[in-house]
Formats: sequence, C-alpha cells, structure tokens
Amino acid sequence: MNLHRFLAFDLGAESGRAVVGTLQDGQLAVEEISRFPNEPVPVHNTLYWDVLALHNNILKGMTEYARRYGDSVDGVGVDTWGVDFGLLSKCGELLQNPVHYRDRRTQAMLGEVSSRIAPADLFRRTGMALSPINTSVQLLSLRLNQNPLLDYASTLLMMPDLLAYFLAGRKCCERTNAVTTQLYDPWERRWNEGAIRELDLSLSILPELVDPATILGELLASVRERVGLKHGLVIAPCTHDTASAVAAVPAQGTDWAFLSSGTWSVVGALTPEVVTSPEAFAAGVCNELTLQSYFLCRNTMGLWLLQQARAGWQRAGKASSYEDLVKLAELAPPSGPLIYPDDARFLAPPDMSQAIRQYCEETGQPQPEGPGEIARCILESLALAYRQMLDQLAAMLGRKFRVLHIVGGGCKNSLLCQLTADAAGIQVLAGPVEATVAGNVLVQALAIGRIKSPEEIRAVVRSSSTLIEYEPRDPQRWQDYYGKYLRLLKAD
Repeated sequence: MNLHRFLAFDLGAESGRAVVGTLQDGQLAVEEISRFPNEPVPVHNTLYWDVLALHNNILKGMTEYARRYGDSVDGVGVDTWGVDFGLLSKCGELLQNPVHYRDRRTQAMLGEVSSRIAPADLFRRTGMALSPINTSVQLLSLRLNQNPLLDYASTLLMMPDLLAYFLAGRKCCERTNAVTTQLYDPWERRWNEGAIRELDLSLSILPELVDPATILGELLASVRERVGLKHGLVIAPCTHDTASAVAAVPAQGTDWAFLSSGTWSVVGALTPEVVTSPEAFAAGVCNELTLQSYFLCRNTMGLWLLQQARAGWQRAGKASSYEDLVKLAELAPPSGPLIYPDDARFLAPPDMSQAIRQYCEETGQPQPEGPGEIARCILESLALAYRQMLDQLAAMLGRKFRVLHIVGGGCKNSLLCQLTADAAGIQVLAGPVEATVAGNVLVQALAIGRIKSPEEIRAVVRSSSTLIEYEPRDPQRWQDYYGKYLRLLKAD
C-alpha cells in the first residue's frame, strides 16, 4: 500500500491548526486534528505574538497525531505569515517574544528607510515593494530606537523557521520567507549585503538560506519523548503560507492567475524571472518565491476588513457568523459605496465599521448602514481591487489571463467569488480551501521523493479537489462600476 502521512502546521493571523495529509496512489486527503487561537498580546504598548503558546499547541497537535496514527510520521512542516521574526542569543535562547507586524514601532519608518535607500532602488535590488510591515523596516526601527536586542542577538529566525528550530534545533531561513524580509537578493539567491549595510543592519545575524523541500533533521529527542513519536523528519515546506498556497494552485498551462484569499489577499501570476520595471515599481507589486518559481503579485487587505468589522459587531452584542454576513450582503443593494482596501486607516482601526463609514463620508459617498451594507461594500471593493491588480499584472507581463484560480479560505465565500468574476470579467475557479495545507504537505512529499515535480503537485491537487466555477455577469454595469472605483483611487 503506497500510503504516506505528513503533519502540516498552518499558522495564520487569527488561528493555527494541525492537519494530517495522507498521500495515497496520487490522491491527497487532509484532516484537521486540532485548531488553536493565535492571539497577539499587548504589553506596555507593544503588540507581541505569543510564540511559546504557538509552540505548545504544535506539541499538542503532534501528541494528537500520535494518539490517532501511531508513533511515526513521514514529515512535519510549518508555514506561517511572512515578515515577522524572533531573535536568538548566541546560546540559542529566544531574547524576546516576536513583535506583531501591526505594532506601531514602524510608524514613520518608511521615510527613514527612504533616506538611506531610494524605494525604487530598493525595489530594483530586492524585487520587493517598500511596506511598513517588512522585516527590513522592523529591524531599522530597532536600530534607530537604540534597542539593545540587536546588540545581544546572534541569529534572526523568521516565524516558521523559529518554530521549526524549536522542533529540530537547526537555524536556517527558507527562501520563500526570506524574500519577505526585503533583505534578499533574488538574482544571487543570497542575502543582499548592500541593502543590509545601507540600512545599518547586521549580516551576521541572518542565518543559512535553504530551499523549500529541505529536510531539516529528525525531531529532537526531547520533542519525540514529549509527544509520543519515535520518528519524524522536520521538513521546510514553502514556509511562507502564500507560497505554499501558490504551490498548490490546481492550474494547467500558463494563461492563469491566482488569488490567495484570506486575511490578506494576494493576486499574482508565475513568472520565469524577477520583474523590476518602472511600471512594476509604480504598481507596488512584489516578486516572491514559491516552489522552483517566482511569482509577481500584489498584496492587499483582504478579509481582514470583514473579520474586524465582525469583531466590532460582536463586541457590541451583535454576533453574526460569516455565513450570515454573506447572506445579509447578498440582500444589500448592489453598486453602493466603495472603499480603497489598502487605505492606511484600515490597517488596525479601533472600529472597522466606523472607519469605513468615515472613508465613505470623506469621499462624498453615502455611508453604508448596518452589517449587510458594510459587508457588501467590503466585498464589492475587494472584487474591484482584484480587477485592478489583474489588469496591472496582465499589462506588465504581456499576457491575457483566461482563468483566475481562487484558493484559501476566501473561496468558501460564494458571493466574493461571483463578484470577482463579475468585476474582472473572467472565469473563476474556486478551490481548494486547503491550498496552503496541500502545498505544505506535498512539498514535504517532494522532499522525501514521493512527488517528483511542481507539476505533479498541481496534478495531485486537481485530482483531489472539487473546483467550483463562476462565470462573469452583467459586464457593462461592472465596467461602469470599475470606472467609479478608479476615479475614487485617483481622488484618494
């Protein structure tokens, strides 16, 4: 029986989970065996990730795996969001809980970065757009505030690499996450020494770089004893969750684009090389990495907008499920007020609904009232933002996209999928929801020789998934509505 089991830990901004991936005869089945919250903790005006709680929950997930499946697992892989990191002492001890990318320490830092390296030059050298959440900006804030952590730090580990270090003891940085630092040279495939020097940072704290599908080693004996496993390889998948999702897009040919839809939305397309043209810089795109390929993409605020609006309604005693909010949005009037999802006020507002209403008032639009209208405003605005990104990518790459693959949690939102097809005038194929986990598991399988290529990974996902098709409707109304969105951006 050709059966292999892998354990994937997929950590997002709201929660983490342990998922068992079973690969048998070219079919992949996934089973979530534990889920846990990922709750940032504010202390003295700093917002931290509770990394030890995350590690403890990873151990609990492994214990549950051993209880259900026995004392051996073919591989264990961790993926998380990008940009955030932990710092280790020369003894390998964690110096401080990692700080959340939404923490205020990077406010006003973009000007400081720009005074050292022009943003266009930094983009040409790293392929990454300047953003306040980038690792480069976070590290510069430590330097400028004379934080002693940088003096004591011996090694910087990105979040998934840090959690893998707790399991296997190896200090390294997998490349799909390294690129999010804006300190990586994608042409030379090494740390960008010039950018690091000009930002007054230390190359010495940056660890060895490894590719996706690198075997990091056996689980530490102390970990195996704690969780009840006798054997398990720790494997670096595409450790950036977006890169894992892109590796598992069930596409064929070359005339497709993808939307990884979750807390963040990432619209992109595979590219054979890094694209750093003036048009790419002006569009704010990023050149990121997945398994054996680059992809050109734009990040935008995604379902974070709806998540935070929902959290505000819950605090006010008006709890609603996401399914209920989608139903209310379907009943709300179409073609209403719009927002620019990436407006700075939406990054971490105390009240998302109020921030949306304020934006609409300031831009001369009627304010949406109630959860249904606000949810509709969010979803239609996201769909139009995706249209703009697809148009920009198509122009930069000289391509015409035939289909848009939507993967991740957002593909369960049937209204958002249909609105995206309508707004972009393109066929949408939605699924799988578990693209990130599928990518994590199948890259592990590649590492031990059970999968042979990225193309085989996509074929396995296609044969193991049910994709839902959405066709565009009412093209003229959406063309007019898109014009309204573009005018809004121009005036913003």
